Amino acid sequence: MSNCTHLDTIEFVDAPAEIAGCEECLKIGGRWVHLRMCQSCGKVGCCDSSPNRHATAHHAESSHPVVRSVEPGEDWSWCYPDEMMFRLR
Repeated sequence: MSNCTHLDTIEFVDAPAEIAGCEECLKIGGRWVHLRMCQSCGKVGCCDSSPNRHATAHHAESSHPVVRSVEPGEDWSWCYPDEMMFRLR
């Protein structure tokens, strides 16, 4: 079984209690389907099912490797470089 090799980059494990939405979509008046939070810097972006795919765009711009779902009831993370889904808890 493989493990994410970027666990040492995780700074933000818990999602904030309230999230207004995708930070970039809110700026441009866009819409989103689901939200993801960068676990390196805490930036909230929209998922790849959303029109603008801001979470993946943030990874491409920053090289921050791990995002987590901040959807209610979801507790999984995704490592872009390792192409791996995992749970921290």
